[in-house]
Amino acid sequence: MAVDLSMSVLVVDDYNTMIRIIRNLLKQLGFENIDDASDGSAALNKMRTKKYGLVISDWNMEPMTGYDLLKEVRADPNLAMTRFIMITAESKTENVIAAKKAGVNNYIVKPFNAATLKTKIEAVFPDNVPA
Repeated sequence: MAVDLSMSVLVVDDYNTMIRIIRNLLKQLGFENIDDASDGSAALNKMRTKKYGLVISDWNMEPMTGYDLLKEVRADPNLAMTRFIMITAESKTENVIAAKKAGVNNYIVKPFNAATLKTKIEAVFPDNVPA
């Protein structure tokens, strides 16, 4: 994988088991700097104090959803360039379209495995893939 494995990754999910699963998949892929947050507002607070190369966020969370987090991130000039992958259990076309319009870099539908995660991550860092 040509992606910078030393970058900080933020995993956002209100379900601890899902955070653990994603964290383990990221470690399998070689990532070391993995933080987590339980909802969008907690993630936003972390993102304002530390630079993340990638955010992997669930869509459905309370009180702030991953979709709302994405919109906040894209509206903040200091965070707007952060790569953002949305995860959801729903493959509704309108959700995918809404996320794309809001500026998501990629989209993963649960369930998924390490190979899928790797492909999705590599796709959001196209400048790192050798020609």
